[in-house]
Amino acid sequence: MTASDRARPLGPGATIGVLGGGQLGRMMAVAARQMGYRIIVLDPSARCPTAQVSDGVVVGALDDAQAARHLASQVDVITLDTEHVPADVLAELEPIAPVRPNASVLRTIQDRLVQKQFLDRIGLPQANWAPADDVHAALAKVGRPAILKVRRAGYDGKGQVRIDPETDLGSVWQSMGGELAILEAFVDFQREISVVIARGFDGAMAMYVPVENQHRNHILDTTIAPARITPAIAVKAEAIARHIAQEIKLIGLLAVEMFVTRDGDVLVNELAPRPHNSGHLTIDACMTSQFEQQLRAICGLPPGSVDQFRPAAMVNLLGDLWAAGEPDWMAACLLPHVRLHLYGKSDARPGRKMGHITALAPNADEALTMAVRARSALTR
Repeated sequence: MTASDRARPLGPGATIGVLGGGQLGRMMAVAARQMGYRIIVLDPSARCPTAQVSDGVVVGALDDAQAARHLASQVDVITLDTEHVPADVLAELEPIAPVRPNASVLRTIQDRLVQKQFLDRIGLPQANWAPADDVHAALAKVGRPAILKVRRAGYDGKGQVRIDPETDLGSVWQSMGGELAILEAFVDFQREISVVIARGFDGAMAMYVPVENQHRNHILDTTIAPARITPAIAVKAEAIARHIAQEIKLIGLLAVEMFVTRDGDVLVNELAPRPHNSGHLTIDACMTSQFEQQLRAICGLPPGSVDQFRPAAMVNLLGDLWAAGEPDWMAACLLPHVRLHLYGKSDARPGRKMGHITALAPNADEALTMAVRARSALTR
């Protein structure tokens, strides 16, 4: 494929390859079908959530370069459901089909050490941090309390341990399995927020309003849009997201997770180069969903409007809700202005994301109350 071919927009009828077949790929595939695109997915399971709504599936592990090349030979562009695809695999695919985001973006984001060095280099604020090759030296720089995080493959609180003044370092290091790690100063934040931004290969950007995230047991529990923050803080957060997308040379979608401190500062926490859990409510609340926006960016179409119809809130549905049997879907669907989304996963394990509910209301607080009420109705 020539350079001019790669710069040519891909209209409906083109085939999009997705590496990873979870719920993000599934919702992207639904949006792609609505727009007239074809979808082929690579995943270890032939019945993964994305495969259920796709045109084809290549069965293979995400680090299986041969299977990935087989997918690449059938598609016009490749994108991601997860950032845990090895960057080296992406690099092998780039001569076959455009990969958006590319291997360079993944190399920056997959390793927390490299990610933090990148953020420092472009001058963005983040919590005080240090490499944890020598945890004692890192603690001398960062202080306690602090959060020890593995450099690779951590998510939803996995691979993270809090170190308090009384914490025994030996047991902590043992619990981490000796993996390479970084140490971050604990941030006593006021709110956690995120901004989802899309950037096309012509540099055009589209950004959703900052949203507010609340976690339970390190897993995202609720998202509120717009975030309950001041206009000045929103401007800071949006400027940070725009700067990162530009400097990392993003093509596709990027979620920037941030802390709002009690002093009103905005600190970058983590980056995710894909659709994000906190952006799910855009399906129901915005003119263009984050999934359509991802497709537009990677295919060279103009960005869609990010206008939000009404304030909204999303609540995650975890496998715990199935503990006493099938949830009462009718009870939730009886509530007005509530939308149910399920991901097609048959095995409902505790802590596993099985779906979400979105509610729209005249204001964010009412939307949150309605979404939580709908979730509670599932298990009464």
